[in-house]
Amino acid sequence: MKDDGDGPAVGAAGRAAGTAVGGTAAPVSVLLVDDQPLLRMGYRLILEGEASISVVGEACDGAQAVAQVAALRPDVVLMDVRMPVLDGIEATRKITADGACTRVIILTTFDLDEYAFAGLRAGASAFLLKDVAPAELVRAIQLVASGDAVVAPRVTQRLIENFVRSRAPRNGQESRDPLLAELTRRETEVLEAIAEGLSNSEIAHKFFLSEATVKTHVRRVLTKLHLRDRVQVVVYAYETGLVVPSNPDY
Repeated sequence: MKDDGDGPAVGAAGRAAGTAVGGTAAPVSVLLVDDQPLLRMGYRLILEGEASISVVGEACDGAQAVAQVAALRPDVVLMDVRMPVLDGIEATRKITADGACTRVIILTTFDLDEYAFAGLRAGASAFLLKDVAPAELVRAIQLVASGDAVVAPRVTQRLIENFVRSRAPRNGQESRDPLLAELTRRETEVLEAIAEGLSNSEIAHKFFLSEATVKTHVRRVLTKLHLRDRVQVVVYAYETGLVVPSNPDY
């Protein structure tokens, strides 16, 4: 899904696609963004022990993060929210609005933090708790860099449902996004399945399709709706009313 030229130390697109350098897959490049040096150091210590990941830079505020992404073109940014100069939400919005291949993971304190939802709306591909286990952090970075999966899709769904439910009650009269008319019936079904938090394999099983066919449908949905990744599909489905929140006791 990504297409970009080579940049410093191999571009984001090349890395996510598994570009070979010297016969081995290029590591996922990561930018660490947090205003607390100790936290950045902690993340660096975890990630530098992984041959599949390369920490290419650090930033202590959102403005520095935007500049570093432009200069280094990392595959993934670990983005704090509350920072001076420019917060993580606005920094994420600037990074994703520029059309960069870089993907952003928002770091939050609570899994239902309003900032996590704001980060997803701004274009982040996932969110993680700041006390995430080292192995989970590494796995999350690898998944997001691949572009084929999201981190804890059902948790993402729960987060979005929580905030959609907290808004004004729906009157059922919202106008449908005209872009939805461009989807085939099967693509619409796949969109709804993604919004339910189903993986490609689960979608394939549900509709008796091959995973390769599901990936094709997912790619077409992203293209037709001008969405960045699967997380953005979930946000879109709930915000347009295509999918409504489930029972509050979910």
